[in-house]
Amino acid sequence: MNLLALIIWAAVLVALGMTIARLRAARADHGGSVHDLAEAAFLLGGPPRVVDTTLAALHSEGLIGVGGPGLVVVLRPDLRARDHVGRAVMEQLAAAPSGALHELRLAVMRSPAVQEIGDALAARGLMVAPEARRAGKRACLALGLGSFALLVVSIALSVGVARDPFEVPFVFKVVPVLFAGMVVALVCGAYNAGRTTLAGRRAAAEYRAAHVYFPDAAHQVGLRGLRGVPDTELRTQLIAAARMPRPAPTHSAGSSTAGTDALTLAALHWCAGTPGSPGGCGGAPGGTGGGVDSGVGSGGCSASACSSGGGGGGSGCGSSGGGGSSCGSSSGGGSSCGSSSSSGSSCGSSSG
Repeated sequence: MNLLALIIWAAVLVALGMTIARLRAARADHGGSVHDLAEAAFLLGGPPRVVDTTLAALHSEGLIGVGGPGLVVVLRPDLRARDHVGRAVMEQLAAAPSGALHELRLAVMRSPAVQEIGDALAARGLMVAPEARRAGKRACLALGLGSFALLVVSIALSVGVARDPFEVPFVFKVVPVLFAGMVVALVCGAYNAGRTTLAGRRAAAEYRAAHVYFPDAAHQVGLRGLRGVPDTELRTQLIAAARMPRPAPTHSAGSSTAGTDALTLAALHWCAGTPGSPGGCGGAPGGTGGGVDSGVGSGGCSASACSSGGGGGGSGCGSSGGGGSSCGSSSGGGSSCGSSSSSGSSCGSSSG
């Protein structure tokens, strides 16, 4: 029994150490700074914040008009957007002349122009890649469930095996390390939920402090969220689009479930989580990490990967305000994930 207790201690301590090391490696503080407003918006609110920032900028420049009921029209087709996200908006409008705002937001979130922002931030250590967050989640879950299972086995051994009445019950020999394993698993799971690293939160806060008083619409929306939209009509329409639930998934008669699932996993990247969670794509305003008013917050439309359940992280998607890093909502047509660019990176939606 003493040998078995030593084996359990060693196994749990090794698993505990490996889990902590994995999470620390994924969130190593590499330093770095925010290069532009699009990156700051991504850190503060994920793909939705980036798209809302661009829509506000295009609207203030007179390139597009937004009105009820949630329709977007191109006012100056002769002018070219200044950045790659703005050009993605104009391309989506040209490809989908219906001009539905909620569909446009989701399509641009899925575009490579937005998704690659998250990739660049992760490469510089300002965000945690969706794959690393999924691996951390699995490690925390394995540690917690394994510790609980060993605790149950230890109790059974203590009750069912004959022993010296003066000997310490077996469960008492291992319960400290098993309890530690379960507690660390819970703490690590909460820590792993955020997609923005400490360096990312610091860089976003520095950029925000230096630019939050810029009067232009792009900076106001990018750094404050939808509450910073200066135009009342545009703000109303964007908030309504962020609250729009996604449609139920549809499948053609001849399509295979396996094929659809493969497309979903290939398409979703920087939108992650469930509505109202850090990195989740979609959701009504309110709550930490989800909805219309989210800010630097908990790290995260990678965040985490949409394939893990929904998003801010990254990813995650329109948001604003202060607290939590999240994504607003949007609805797309077709499958629940939608297909996007040839690069396969895209951003799904999740209902509020």
